[in-house]
This record gives sequence, C-alpha cells and structure tokens, in this order.
Amino acid sequence: MTTRPAPGLVGAAHALIGAAARSFASEPRPRALLADCARRLDQPLRVALAGSLKAGKSTLLNALVGQDIAPTDATECTRVVTWYRGGPTPSVTAYAADGARANVVVRRGAGGLTFDLSGLAWDVAGPRDVDHLEVEWPASTLAQTTIIDTPGTSSLSREVSRRTARLLTPDDEDDTEHVAVPGADAVVYLLRRLDATDVRFLERIGAGTAAQQDDSAPAGPLGVIGVVSRADEIGAGRIDALHSARDVATRFATELERTGLCQAVIPVAGLLAFAAATLRQQEFAAFQALAGVPVDDLAVAMLSADRFAHNDTALPVPAELRAQLAERFGMFGIRMAVTLIRLGVRDSAALAAELTARSGVDELRSVLDVQFGQRADQLKAHSALAALARVITAYPGTSADGLLPRVHNLLADVHGFTELRLLGRLRTDELTLPPADLTELHRLVGGSGIAPHLRLDLPADVPLDALRTQALAAVRKWRDRARHPLADQLTARACLTAARSAEGILDALPPG
Repeated sequence: MTTRPAPGLVGAAHALIGAAARSFASEPRPRALLADCARRLDQPLRVALAGSLKAGKSTLLNALVGQDIAPTDATECTRVVTWYRGGPTPSVTAYAADGARANVVVRRGAGGLTFDLSGLAWDVAGPRDVDHLEVEWPASTLAQTTIIDTPGTSSLSREVSRRTARLLTPDDEDDTEHVAVPGADAVVYLLRRLDATDVRFLERIGAGTAAQQDDSAPAGPLGVIGVVSRADEIGAGRIDALHSARDVATRFATELERTGLCQAVIPVAGLLAFAAATLRQQEFAAFQALAGVPVDDLAVAMLSADRFAHNDTALPVPAELRAQLAERFGMFGIRMAVTLIRLGVRDSAALAAELTARSGVDELRSVLDVQFGQRADQLKAHSALAALARVITAYPGTSADGLLPRVHNLLADVHGFTELRLLGRLRTDELTLPPADLTELHRLVGGSGIAPHLRLDLPADVPLDALRTQALAAVRKWRDRARHPLADQLTARACLTAARSAEGILDALPPG
C-alpha cells in the first residue's frame, strides 16, 4: 500500500492528544490510552481481518503477504488476536493481559506453520493465559501495514468471539471498569454467507449506526471492505467458480445497501492466491503432465478431491503429489492451472501471475490501496481522534473537557472523512443523478484514487493548466448540481462534497 502524508490533520491530532495527556498528568490509565493514540499516528496503518469461524482469514493474510506466516489449522493460536508487524527477523511473542511476555516456538510441518503455545516460559513468574500474539516478519507488505488476524465472530466459545469485539468495538459490556478504544484503523470483513451475525457485527463496527447517519463519528474503524472469501468453493470448484462468486458478491453488496455496511464487496479465492504466490517448480511440472491427459479422462478423475488423489486413479502424477496439489490449490485451482497451460502458459512464473490475477487478490489489493493505503493518515487520525473523544468523555472533570468541541469539529469537518463516508453511502443511497454523473462523483471524491489526475479522469502527465481548468469546471458543475431545485437533501450534500473535493485539488496545485 502507498501512503500520502496529511501533516496538518496528523499534526492537529498529535497536538490535541498532547494537550489532553497534560490534563491527565496524575491519572495513569487515561495517560496510557492517550500514549497509544499518539503512537498509532506514527505507526503503520492497522488493518484487521475479521469474519465468522473458518472464513479463511489466515489464508487471506498469507496471500496478501505472499508468505506462509499465519497458521491456518484450528489450533489454539487461531483463538487469540494476532498482530503481524514488519520486523528485521521472524519472531513470535505471546503477551498476557498484565504485559508479561514469552517467546513462542514456531513449527513447520506437512500441514503448514504452527505456533506452539504449550509450555510458555513467561518472563514473570506464575502461570498466565495468552491475551494476544505479536508476530514480527520481514515482509514488504507488513512494513507499510500492520495486519491483525482475529478469532471468528461466530465461535462456539463466547469468550473467543468477544476477543474480536473488544479489538474493534469495545463496548461497556466488554470493559465495565475502564474505557477501551478500538485497536484497528480499518477492517477487511470476510463473508462466506451473509447472515444476521455478520450484519450485527458490521453494524457494531459503526458504519451503519444511527450516529453514522448524521455524519457524527462512528464508534469503530471508518474503513470497511467486504470480501466474499473462499470464493472458489461457491461454484463447487468448477472453472467458472469465480464468476459465481462475483454474482454472490453483487448480491451481498445489494443486501448490504440497506445499511451501508461496506465500501466495497469483492470475491477472493484466498487459497488459490496463496498457492500462486508460492508456486513450486515441481507443482508446475505436475500441472504440465496433467494438461497432457485427455480432457474427458481428467474430468472423470477430478469428480472429487478424494478420487483425484486416490492411489488407484491412473494419472501421470504420483498420488502423494496430487494430494498436495488438492490441499494447496483446491480443485478449482487445479482446473484453472491445467486450463491455462493448455491455452499456452509455458513457465511457472507466467502461471503464478495468471492464477494470482484470477484469484481476485489483485483486485482486493487495488481496493485496499485506494480505500485504505492512500488514506492511511486520514484513517489513523480518525481512529486517534475518536479514541481521544472516548477517553475525555470517560474521564470528565479535567481541563481536557474543553478540547472536546475541537475534537468533534475535526471529526465532522475534515473533508477526507466526509469523502470516506460518502464512498460508503454511494452504494446505499439512491441519489437523483444520471449514471454518468454518479461515476464521475465516485471518482472525484477519491473512489478510484486520491491523486488529482485520477479524481479528474486525466492522464498522469497532464499539464498543470489542464488540471486547473478541469478542476475549476468540476467545482462549477457540482455546485450547480447541488443548487438544482429538484435535488433532494442527500443528493445536494453529495454534490457539495464533490465540489469541495474539486476545490481541494485547486488549493493543492502550485500557483500559475
């Protein structure tokens, strides 16, 4: 993900947090919360992966990072929140609620990576339960973004599910003695089906609450992207599985329009994406051999994963390797790889690129960059300011009370926040605008990227005069739309937001 500095907003948040911290000089708990608020402004964006049990969060994390760093088996480590950060060398550390820490042994086996939480040697005497894990790993993705893998929201254990809720939406029921603040700046929510549990949890994050409807700050992270996970399974592993998954994603997005819970919904075959990122030469050779099998014979052998991997199935690939292919790629991935080789793919690098593109992970990365990466400072500042407001409100009676109006004004008035909220609503509100104008409005408020030329649909090397002319025309057009006598209130506000976005482009251009 790429980032774009917003020193004014981040600087204002730092100043307010510092002023509040001075007001709580003698109160350690609020000072600790505010210190965390200040630190997160200078750290990478925090993106949480959330969703129901077995939704494929750890597999998607591995696919996004391009390395096998997250255990995907149902062990104890998948029942706690795990933070993945960039670091010079791989390490895994367990933390208890009181801050005690212990090194975690990492084991690799035939089934992948495992974190061994048995027999932890805590640095403070006495037995303890693991509160969360922190993984440091030398990966370029983690240098720019901290990814938080969370337990399933529909776990049979209420306590396991509440660990995710405490991270993203720490309500009074979760912390009755002290205020807590959300730990993530943005959320990728994985959906296998859209049920009441998913909707309720997304509503708790804050994007669809009543408070959100009047543009006040949501309780949880501002950015939420939905992912139809394990998309290849929707079509029972058929070659057209992702087309079926895209139809499902469209249906999910339509159903979510009632409340505006996600800014986008994207189908991703995480298993295929990770397997493609780690494709081995031996596997490519196996796909080549399978591509030489007559189509009808291979179709019969692939009626099921068990049949495909059975010792008695006559195929020019050893049964053990076939079982490995089924586990790593799934039947959809095998069919896709064989088809691509039959169509002319000649080497492992080209096959990996084609499989990655067809997995949906590239589209997800693009959306994450536009919605999260390019707005990282805005999202971090929003999290810090919302947390600051929560702390001041929870600990009244100090001079920090006088900071609340300024905090609320920043949360309400910063145009970047308004753009993000509008992007979330464009899928939910039926604005009285022609389709072409809706497309232009979406682009102008940053839906395709926040660079001026992307907002204005111009080439990257466009002269400044052309940028200025186009931006000025956009200001006039969208202010006229906002004043149209037939425009309803929602449409008028959306048009004014687009006009302000165009004005922001003009303000940012050098004088000429």
